[in-house]
Amino acid sequence: MPIESGWATVGPFFHSVLPWKGGGEMAKPGTRGERIQIFGRVLDAEGKPINDALIELWQANAAGKYDHPEDDQPGERDPSFQGFGRVAADAEGYFRVDTIRPGRVRGLGNTMQAPHIEISIFARGVLKRLVTRLYFDGDAANDTDPVLGLIEDSKRRRTIMAARDPTEPSRWLLTIHLGGPNETVFFDV
Repeated sequence: MPIESGWATVGPFFHSVLPWKGGGEMAKPGTRGERIQIFGRVLDAEGKPINDALIELWQANAAGKYDHPEDDQPGERDPSFQGFGRVAADAEGYFRVDTIRPGRVRGLGNTMQAPHIEISIFARGVLKRLVTRLYFDGDAANDTDPVLGLIEDSKRRRTIMAARDPTEPSRWLLTIHLGGPNETVFFDV
């Protein structure tokens, strides 16, 4: 069947064909580290909610160790923490993840990176996942993080900084803009 308009978008189908386990609960009861909650929202270029976004998160444990056989960095694995989560945005583009604050990990050239969480966004009209990071606003290690150092414009750098909720210290807030004047920094991976 030909497409008469000459174009088509992908999805929305993530809610129905890409299952996920556990939703936004990455940390189990026995997981070591500082428990935190990530409250996020995914918006389009016009500031409207993306109601079918799928958000994947990948992070190190509190000791700075990934749950991956190729991670040969110092640090102890936490058998109760996989470090991976997948959540769907709700009708207003909001998502929530219960996890732990990650430790610092080594990057290229053995440089230490600030605590961060890798984030991938999948949504209708997005043919290739969008990759970004969440950093914790106010963390002293941000000043020497080699990836953050690549983002020279401080306004752009703010787009990947989660802010601590003043009413709940364990809650971190992040808004992801897929385009427009407040577009989140995305990485070409």
